[in-house]
This record gives sequence, structure tokens and C-alpha cells, in this order.
Amino acid sequence: MSLTTNSTMRADLRNVAIIAHVDHGKTTLVDAMLWQSGAFRENESVAERVMDSMDLEREKGITILAKNTAIRWTSPGNPEIKINIVDTPGHADFGGEVERALTMVDGVVLLVDSSEGPLPQTRFVLRKALELNLPVVLVINKIDRPDGRIKEVIDETYELFLDLDATDQQIEFPIVYTDARAGTATLDLEIPGENLGPLFETLSQTIPAPVHELGHPLQAWVTNLDSNPYVGRLAVCRIRHGEIKKGQTVAWCRSDGSIESVRINDLFVTEGLQRVEANIAGPGEIIAISGIEEITIGETLGDINDPRPLPVISVDEPSLSMTIGINTSPVAGTDGKKLTARQIKSRLDAELIGNVAIRVLDTERPDAWEVQGRGELQLAVLVEIMRREGFELTVGKPEVVTKTIEGVLHEPTERATIDIPEEHVGAVSQLLGERRGQLELMGNHGTGWVRLEYVIPARGLIGFRTKFLTETRGTGLINHVFEGYTPWVGELRTRHSGSIVADRKGKVTGFAVAAIQERSSLFVGPGELVYEGMVIGENPRSDDMDVNICREKQQTNVRAAASDDTIRLTPPRILTLEQALEFIGDDECVEVTPNFLRLRKVTFDAGLRARSKKRMQRDRSA
Repeated sequence: MSLTTNSTMRADLRNVAIIAHVDHGKTTLVDAMLWQSGAFRENESVAERVMDSMDLEREKGITILAKNTAIRWTSPGNPEIKINIVDTPGHADFGGEVERALTMVDGVVLLVDSSEGPLPQTRFVLRKALELNLPVVLVINKIDRPDGRIKEVIDETYELFLDLDATDQQIEFPIVYTDARAGTATLDLEIPGENLGPLFETLSQTIPAPVHELGHPLQAWVTNLDSNPYVGRLAVCRIRHGEIKKGQTVAWCRSDGSIESVRINDLFVTEGLQRVEANIAGPGEIIAISGIEEITIGETLGDINDPRPLPVISVDEPSLSMTIGINTSPVAGTDGKKLTARQIKSRLDAELIGNVAIRVLDTERPDAWEVQGRGELQLAVLVEIMRREGFELTVGKPEVVTKTIEGVLHEPTERATIDIPEEHVGAVSQLLGERRGQLELMGNHGTGWVRLEYVIPARGLIGFRTKFLTETRGTGLINHVFEGYTPWVGELRTRHSGSIVADRKGKVTGFAVAAIQERSSLFVGPGELVYEGMVIGENPRSDDMDVNICREKQQTNVRAAASDDTIRLTPPRILTLEQALEFIGDDECVEVTPNFLRLRKVTFDAGLRARSKKRMQRDRSA
């Protein structure tokens, strides 16, 4: 916000978001900032990556939810400054969190790895920040890496700013070099850093203080939701103008245009990692309030006598969808506790309240819903969270969300950045060519690694990661971000293998596995329960194969020399949820329960499946 004759600044406050690609050290840097600002006692036991609060965040090593913390910093000869830091997700699938976080801050820290440089997710979040005209502080992290190429990374960052049409003022950003694990920062690579003082100093000088108008009525924008077991739903707000007090009656400007009078029961501000109660909060502060159970993201709290609603937060359109419904398998109800359509619909509605980036649509069936989101990872994380809460679900194959533009069907495309050893360039190019990928850029840094940039239909990336890792022997890195829409490119054949399908219910036997494992890759081992229509393995050929995986060895009284040889069984392939969603075909789905992941056909009966396949082939030939 620019200064006017009636506006003033809060010099004691800064609001800043940290944006970075996955695994560039963002959460580790916040840890070091908290320690050096005195947020923890010297003898306090604190977990690593303390900002990763969810189990899934710790397991996957990524940030999923935008969270804020606050530190206090005093530079020599200057008054104390409070810095509110918002930790944003580095993955574009959680872009809804990013867009909300950027509405709370007045500037951003762009964190870039000294070796990998700016990657697609960096591009995605930076584009959002530049659109909001937020000033940027560039932080080159991991300067201790032996394969660091700091000068080239800075040049790549300048190129990225130019690509994103940054203004001259935005390109003139300060650069800080850090080693987050060691907790050091420096403005000159020739002078080793001793602490993060140079970073704090740069933030206080570069990030503008919040601007507000004197005498302006209260305006607080709801940017996030949280909950507390004692006070219920919490609305996280950024105060634009005015002050808010505990117990105050304010105007609640709802998203439907109506205005209600409500009372603020509790008022919290952030200190370190804790929310502490406060009696009053001023302009520019990030607060949490309780007392309004139905409040949602994007709504405004205003002055009871002069309410002035702010615009509702908008996010990018979803590009991927999948169907989520009740578990309809023969073993439904044996593992989870939440089984009914009512419970699943209630949980999806609850997710809509706090997650503005997803949509839930009705389908032809009353017990299944189409959930639309930004990408496979976002939808898989939602299913994984529901699974851990005790739900049993049937999840369909991910599909792209198409749109019609000027009467022509369009589909979403992704910009994929791929880092691979030189010897795998041919195999990966062939894989992407089959999926209608277009090569935009190819660079060789002279280290034996090649960087490829492709624009590819989003459909082509469904199920791509597993094959990509196989072709590159696990060494390849791929990152992708939404690019735009392109006319429908036609049919893509992304899976060349078929499925091994169980033809009856029972328990898997070692005798049957030994006979099948030579010609297929199995997902189940001896003793596991299977049922008719369950996908139990991958067939190298393109056709499905129905097998009796429960067949037992016939016992006779006749002994033979070789009859009791030891059977050597290959361990089954255990699929994660993301791998299962990548693997399934159009006529398959995933059964998700708290303790099991099973792949199965949508139609259990083999005869019905065969007739349906013949009908589809006949329709295509016609």
C-alpha cells in the first residue's frame, strides 16, 4: 500500500513470507531464525524442522500448510522489531495455501539452493508475489555445497525475474548468502558469516513496514482457519486498518454479501511458535480470533458502525480431479471405523472450509463425489489424511479438468523441469515424446547432468514418475508446475502393461505365487486376503490376465524326489498411495482403508468386464 497524506507506517513490525522450492532449506532456515532470536530457551528440547507440524509433513519432508511464527530482533542502536514469518508450501499443488499467505505479508524472502537454482515451484510462487508487487530479498542457501554454482544461480534468478516481466524496481533486490544448517549469513562470500544478523538486518531495511490510514475504521481480512480444542474455530486475520479488542463487537462481512454483528471471544497474537492471548491488536498485525463458528476464508471483520468488506480471495482453477466414494469392495467394513456416505460427505465439506484450492462436485451416484484440486500430490495428501482418520474409501483414477474455450475443448498443460545424467537423455526424451511433450529448453552445465524443460499435457504426467525413475535408475529429478491450457491433443497411451486380476476370494498361497511370479510383478504375498476383481500384479503384456492366486498344491500319497524342493518367492511390490493412483487404468480404482491399500477393477465379475471391453472395441471400430 502506498503512503497517502492520511496514512502512516508501523515501524516496529514486518510481515514476510518465505518462498522456495521443495527441499531448498526453507523450514531449516526458519528453525535457525527462531533459535537466534531467542524464541527457545537454551536447554529447551525442540524437534528438527519445528515448523513441519503435521505427521505427513515430517514424513514427506515438505510443507503442506501455510503457518506463521514471530521473532523479535534488535539491531544495534535501533528499537526492537517484531518480524511475522509465514512459511509457505514449496509445491504448486498447495498453491491455494501460497495465495492466501501472500495476502498477509508486505514482502517475501526468495530462497534458492546454491546448486539447483530456481525450479518450477519457485517460478510459480514468485509469479504470485510479483503480481502483488511485493519486494523480494534473494537468499542463496546451502552455500557450503561442494557442487554449488552460486554465480550461475544468481544469473538464472535474474533471468527468471525478466521472464516474469518484473519491473526495474523489483529486479533490484538485495542478495544474502546463508548456510541454514550452520545458522550463518553473509552479504559477501569472501567474508564468512557468524550468525543470521545480516539476514535480519536486510529484512528490516528491505521489507516495508505495514501502512495504514489514521482514523480508518477496522478492516481485518480472514486469510486462514485453524482450530483449538478449548475455544473452537480460529480465524487467522491480517489487520489492514484500525484496532481490534478482546470482547469487542464487530461487523462480520460474509462472502454472500450479508453483514452480521458478532463478538470477539478471544484474541491471540503470535510470539515464537506460540499463540498468546492479547487484549488489543493494531494495524498490520497477524492475529487469530475465536467466537465465530461459521466464518470462512476471504471474509472481512469490520467496524460495527462503518463496515467496509474487502474482496474475497481468489485462487487458480483446479486442473486435476478424482472420484472419492464409499468402499464397495467385498471386504468393506473390516478395517476402518468411518464407512458411510454421510460421514465422507461431511469430511469433504469440512475440507472445503479450510482449503480454498479444492472443489467437491456431485456425481451420478449418491455415494461418490468428484474432488478437484491442483495436482496428484494435493489429492493424494487429502486421501492419506482421511485414511489416517479411520475412513474406508474407493478412489478413482485421476483425470484432468478440461474446459471449452471459444467452442474448442482445451486441457491443462504443465511445465516440467527435468535433471538427469547425460546417458539417460535418449530414454527420457522418448518417454516424453510418447506423451506429446514439447522440448522448450536443453542445458548442459558440464557436470555430467543435463537439464530439460518440457511443456506437456497434464494427462501425460499421470503415471509418469514411476517409469521416469525406472529409466533413470532412480537418479532423475522432475518438477512441474501448471503452465496453461492447450487444445486437446488426442488420445495418449500412458500405460503399456496390463493387470493380473484375482478370479476368486481367498488367501494367497505360496504354491500359486511361485507359478505366476516368473511372468509378472506381484503386489501381494502369501497369506494375504484377495477377492474376485482385485488387481494383484502387473502383467508385462497389455492385456489383463485373470488367475487363481489361491490355488493350493494337491496332496497325494505318492512321493517324488523333486516334489518337496524349497520354493523361492520374490517379495511383493508394496505400492504407496501415490504409486497406486499412478498405476491404475481407466477401469480400475484404489480401495483405501486405514491399514490396507488394494487395487481393484471397477467391475468385479470377469465375464461382465470381457463383455464391456468387446462393446467398447466395437464402438471404436464403428
